[in-house]
Amino acid sequence: MGCEGKASDKVVEGYISVTGGKIWYKIVGANRKKIPLLVLHGGPGAPHDYLESLEALSDERPVIFYDQLGCGNSDKPNDTSLWTLDRFVNELEQVRTYLCLDKMHLLGQSWGTMLAVDFMLAKKPKGVMSLILSGPCLSSSRFASDQKLYLLELSDNFQKIINESEVSGCFGSKEYQDAMRAYYKIHICRLDPWPDCLNRTLEKLGHEVYEQMWGPSEFTITGNLKSYERVDLLKEISVPTLFTCGRYDEATPSTTAYYHSMLPGSEIVVFEGASHEHHLEKIGEYLEVVRNFIKKVENG
Repeated sequence: MGCEGKASDKVVEGYISVTGGKIWYKIVGANRKKIPLLVLHGGPGAPHDYLESLEALSDERPVIFYDQLGCGNSDKPNDTSLWTLDRFVNELEQVRTYLCLDKMHLLGQSWGTMLAVDFMLAKKPKGVMSLILSGPCLSSSRFASDQKLYLLELSDNFQKIINESEVSGCFGSKEYQDAMRAYYKIHICRLDPWPDCLNRTLEKLGHEVYEQMWGPSEFTITGNLKSYERVDLLKEISVPTLFTCGRYDEATPSTTAYYHSMLPGSEIVVFEGASHEHHLEKIGEYLEVVRNFIKKVENG
């Protein structure tokens, strides 16, 4: 449960040379004629597998996945200077150029929303028809504040364990891992058991990328994304934009609504009973929302 997809006729896989190494990509429904959808995974360093439910959209258009450098099926160079937002923005541009994506829809999930927004702001690309930002994080400070509030909903014991680990900087204990799992089951993915595609992503996670850019945990942002704040710049984005989140999402409905309010003409959908992986928890609803949004954009 939670990983359905696979509508394609033709699948193309390959590698693209980017700054720092080679990255793997896959085009599902490569023979379809409608404008492609390019998918940006989260993390940083959480490869594409957990997004494979989006393959179902390949009944109408090519759906393109790639594993960002440092994780999944892509090269994993031992060079921490590569793990910067600017390099990943340039990597996205290199992917677009290599695949000749003159027109495309762009879907980012979690960290992928940060990447998508900075791509739009920095590159001002022509031919991006729409943005879909799922489980968005467009303000690191606001994200951190939201997680601290969620932490208060855990048991006193779990709160104590997490707070002590944050202070000591020791995150390897079984007690800490148990406390984090309790949090994940509420706010990351509420399916039980977690679907195979999500487990595959976790097995192939680029830990070095995550720690360099984010930090040791969802609660502790020590990486170079700590100062990421783009809310005041959202008004510069002029393409049709859809925000999505789950009712229990790390990207809280109130914060997602705030982003939505700061991007004129954007839309928002909140999925009830779901969390950060609402594209897995509510596959049918999510695909219908994305499909209808893209159709509306293309129909003008």
